[in-house]
Amino acid sequence: MKLYFKYLAILFKSQVQYRTSFWLLTVGQFFIPFSVFAGLYFLFERFGQIKEWSFFEVALCFAVIHMAFAISECFARGFDAFSSLVVNGDFDRLLVRPRSTVVQVLGSKFEFTRFGRLLQSIIVLVYALANLPIEWTLLKGLTLLLMISSGVFIFTGIYMLAATMCFWTIQGLEVANIFTDGGREMAQYPLNIYQKWVSRFFTFVIPFGCVNYLPLLYILGKTGSDSDLYVLAPLAGFVFILPCLLVWQFGVRRYRSTGS
Repeated sequence: MKLYFKYLAILFKSQVQYRTSFWLLTVGQFFIPFSVFAGLYFLFERFGQIKEWSFFEVALCFAVIHMAFAISECFARGFDAFSSLVVNGDFDRLLVRPRSTVVQVLGSKFEFTRFGRLLQSIIVLVYALANLPIEWTLLKGLTLLLMISSGVFIFTGIYMLAATMCFWTIQGLEVANIFTDGGREMAQYPLNIYQKWVSRFFTFVIPFGCVNYLPLLYILGKTGSDSDLYVLAPLAGFVFILPCLLVWQFGVRRYRSTGS
């Protein structure tokens, strides 16, 4: 972790060397999700609700998944841009260093300008919570934190799986965006508005439903007697990262360099 934070400090200093560019990019990232949120607002302005979900309930769902995505995009950007390390042969240098390849790839790139997107999500989160009649308890607060952190692990795991494919394909595959950008857009709404096969896939295969939909039912008081299962649902995100790490190690052991 000491090495990881050194990576963070070095890359942060390099990015703020051009301060005007840094702040303009950060402000741009702040306003980009507003167009999506505006679409959400006008949708409910027209139809009132979607399958008994109100605007502020969906806004809470929106804020949680966008916060998780922004944090993951900031700190796991090294896996998202991993193909450049393979193409240029730079990954060979990482292999001869006496440190974990996961830490080194994570530390190879950070996007601190994504904090603008994170700030926007926090504002939406506060706005939604201020307008929802939630009876807060310590367990509900912990569940909300687990939802966000679990979402970070899921997005990071998907980035890691996409990066692993680069060991065989060299270039990154755009199909991974179906599960990162597409997963973010899908999970900003409650899963029960989709067809059953979609909700099942994004609950039992890529567990976005365990991050957003199921624990959200508990926080909003829409569960039955077995509410403990909804509280534990976000743990699926932490479990999801484990097979992703195993697949990554499998790919590293079979890496044969690019000859660059």
